Amino acid sequence: MPIKVFFNDSCKVCRLEINHYKKISNNDLEWVDITNNKEAQLITSKTPSELLRRLHVIEDGKVISGAAAFLVVWSKIPRYNILYKILKIKPLFFIFHYIYEFIAYFLFLKNKDQLKNM
Repeated sequence: MPIKVFFNDSCKVCRLEINHYKKISNNDLEWVDITNNKEAQLITSKTPSELLRRLHVIEDGKVISGAAAFLVVWSKIPRYNILYKILKIKPLFFIFHYIYEFIAYFLFLKNKDQLKNM
């Protein structure tokens, strides 16, 4: 069963990165755009704001968010497997998590007008 990846296709930065992953990944990942997608809210049990704020994946029925979600994605893409192996190390993950949260916050602010349509 493929891992579902919930992303914001309306965000230019997010779309650019996800389109890159789409090109180099296989059928292990199913890409789900959260833009105007009520089903994504139901499946993840996340609010529109939470969905817009971070990347989310569902792996083995569990919703994983933020930096940890990127680790799941990278673990399934051979080209990014080394990044996964490095950043899953606790001290490095801690740093990665906070860098991700910082960047994701500003992307959220840039795209929060989307919430009016969700």
